[in-house]
Amino acid sequence: MRHGAGGANFPPLAMTGYSDRINHAFAFAAKHHDRQVRKGTRLPYLTHPANVAVILTRYGRDEETVIAGILHDVIEDCVREGWTRDMLEDRIAIKFGADVLATVLAVTKRRTDDDGVELSREESKADYLARLATASEAARWVCAADKVHNAGSLLADLRRTIDPDTVWGRFNGGRDGTRQWYRGVHDRLRAVGFDAPIMTELGGLVEALETV
Repeated sequence: MRHGAGGANFPPLAMTGYSDRINHAFAFAAKHHDRQVRKGTRLPYLTHPANVAVILTRYGRDEETVIAGILHDVIEDCVREGWTRDMLEDRIAIKFGADVLATVLAVTKRRTDDDGVELSREESKADYLARLATASEAARWVCAADKVHNAGSLLADLRRTIDPDTVWGRFNGGRDGTRQWYRGVHDRLRAVGFDAPIMTELGGLVEALETV
């Protein structure tokens, strides 16, 4: 039995292998996340979707879910330099299929509601949580893997800094808001019936964040 962050146990699942489609997804993500860095660091942003893919592979997810994990932030973060949201959606659908696009959209925070009314930051978060009720199993896996990597990275940074406020200060919600967000996602996934093994790992990270 393998072990990960928070003492989670990982069953010996089959690993998703390399494929041309996965390589294509990394190339697509690299193109659109070019020059973006992780918040408060100099790390290329691509390290995040790459780690999400690793986490999904570690739990034995299928290729479609891994590809959606690689692309999960493209629509949310890459509307720039002549690329509209509609253009990005079209390209993902054409290159990777409607199922991958649907998974990506399910884990993409929306800036407007169904009526085109602009959402505030807090309203966008609430909308994201609400939509988990109708999200597919694949989308819930991508959501959980995304939060596992983000929470794990945040926890690691907090544990090696001498000034935690500089780490919490990267986030708009600060310490309390960030903790509440991760707790909210975890609890919402549980509430909608997502009880996959990754939830043990995510729960351990959320609890650890609440104590640092």
